[in-house]
Amino acid sequence: MSGTPWVVAVGAAAIDEWYAVSNLPEPDGGAYAREVTTAFGGVGANVAVALDRLGRDVGLVSRVGDDEYGRRARDYLAETGVDASRVRAGDDPTTRSLVLSAPDGERAIVTTGESFRELRLAAADREAIAAADVAFLTGYTPDAVSREVLSVVESAGDPPALVFDLSGPVEELVGRGTEPETVHRLLHRADLFVAGDIAAAAYFGSEATAVERIAAAQRARGDAADWDRDAGGAGPPRAVLTHGADGMTVIVDGDARRFDAFDIDVVDATGAGDAFVAGLIDRWVAEESDRAGAGSPGALAGGVRFAAAVAAINCTERFAQGGLPTREAVERFLAERE
Repeated sequence: MSGTPWVVAVGAAAIDEWYAVSNLPEPDGGAYAREVTTAFGGVGANVAVALDRLGRDVGLVSRVGDDEYGRRARDYLAETGVDASRVRAGDDPTTRSLVLSAPDGERAIVTTGESFRELRLAAADREAIAAADVAFLTGYTPDAVSREVLSVVESAGDPPALVFDLSGPVEELVGRGTEPETVHRLLHRADLFVAGDIAAAAYFGSEATAVERIAAAQRARGDAADWDRDAGGAGPPRAVLTHGADGMTVIVDGDARRFDAFDIDVVDATGAGDAFVAGLIDRWVAEESDRAGAGSPGALAGGVRFAAAVAAINCTERFAQGGLPTREAVERFLAERE
């Protein structure tokens, strides 16, 4: 789309091995899979494809294996509007996830494959990130890459807005994703910081502590009205803690506000958080380059509602990307609930 921001997502493009199970098993318990199939996923690809469906100009920086899974992932991306020219193939097995999906839409995910963990930025990747209007990072991004993206953003003359989704609990990220020290830097530098309940509890200790620490960081960085990016200030970040079907907590300028999720019949919750983040990027970050006033209180609340609708619609279909909506579909969904 002409005139839209250029969003660069750094994250995995993976294959999901999807098991429709009778239940999510407890420790030492079991379950029966009534169906087994494969679909496309990965946090980076989920966010990129979601933004593409919304009409945004988006590219993906990733790494897959030179194997059947990697070829399928690249072939799939070629059928979308996502610029996948920076998705490279290496010798390591393609990152892929085993997704256990219960009848109520809840799921458990186990990931394997070294391809994305071995991602390193090339010169062309750094140039694309520096030239972007928005850069997206997931906590599953290797720590060396997250630190390099931070360096690119901090040294750019006209830096992109930086969005960071913690994505996973600290113990799951150790040796694989972004390390706690780098997460701390991202918390204080990102224009938008997002964390789900499990990730927030693992990093901050509890939801209450997360709200307290994020609000304190925002207040310490000054009033948003005095934000001068050109003078080197990053400005107080917006932050969102997501609670699945229980909604989300939005923290802006040191104040926290709770919002409800939409009440829908969930088919599959896989990828709901990624769809939500894409909606926030579209309405909170990218849209501020499109028109004045996108940062007003009304626009902030509208952005949450829009993002929640993107996530809700995606949950009405199977797989991480199966229900990702167009902008028109989101607008119809919202109009029906006014």
